Amino acid sequence: MMMQSRPVGELLRTWRQRRSLSQLDLALRAEVSARHVSFMETGRSKPSREMLLHLAEELDIPLRERNALLVAGGFAPVYSEGNLDEPALRVAREAVDLVLTGHEPYPALAVDRHWTLVAANRAVGLLLEGVSPELVRPPVNVLRLSLHPEGLAPRIINLVQWRGHVLSRLHHQVDVTADETLAALLEELRELPPPGGGTWPKGPAREPDIAGVVVPLRLTSRFGVLSFFSTTTVFGTPVDITLAELAIESFFPADRETAEVLRRVSVDASPGDA
Repeated sequence: MMMQSRPVGELLRTWRQRRSLSQLDLALRAEVSARHVSFMETGRSKPSREMLLHLAEELDIPLRERNALLVAGGFAPVYSEGNLDEPALRVAREAVDLVLTGHEPYPALAVDRHWTLVAANRAVGLLLEGVSPELVRPPVNVLRLSLHPEGLAPRIINLVQWRGHVLSRLHHQVDVTADETLAALLEELRELPPPGGGTWPKGPAREPDIAGVVVPLRLTSRFGVLSFFSTTTVFGTPVDITLAELAIESFFPADRETAEVLRRVSVDASPGDA
């Protein structure tokens, strides 16, 4: 049985409210009258395809949800959704592999919008030593892997701080995207217990970060303590949903000792081979 989509005006109102904008705010951004915005939201006026795309741009609606908005308005989807293994996206896949390989000997991985592992370089293997085989069996969710008591969590020295960073970032993504799968993942991660059981401490973490700027990832390894900070890379101005939802997480050594260890160690296996 086909599910009936929400009216286009209701979707517009929901996205406007998620962005904490009044009808007048959106009208000023989109250079239309507040009355017209009100009429579109209540169904008294039917927005054109061009108007929907214009409002979606002003509201920074993700490409996948822009397609849903168009369908609700009676129009065909505009944005395609390919597969990185398809010929049309081969160049993009090659770019991803080039970035991952070029980042070695430092760890880097590519994830989709739900933080499912898409690809990783060989250096990631060092981070995954000792984790449960179940957690590295595809599909691998890297956030679950990092906070699960059978994953990286027992090795993360600043776990309370890192957990707070992960949950805060994921909460922001849920706010921005309204993605139900991400919302469910957020609740799941919140419920994961600390390694060894017990409860998480109340209040924000007070552990120091790197120069007061970024939250580090500090974990134990057979080579001693490794310390990283990470950056996120996305494709600029994508018109394909798959590329728009792809991100590359690159980890850099936060101290000289970690850099030296990573240069010495040759990692034989990637998580995709687990």
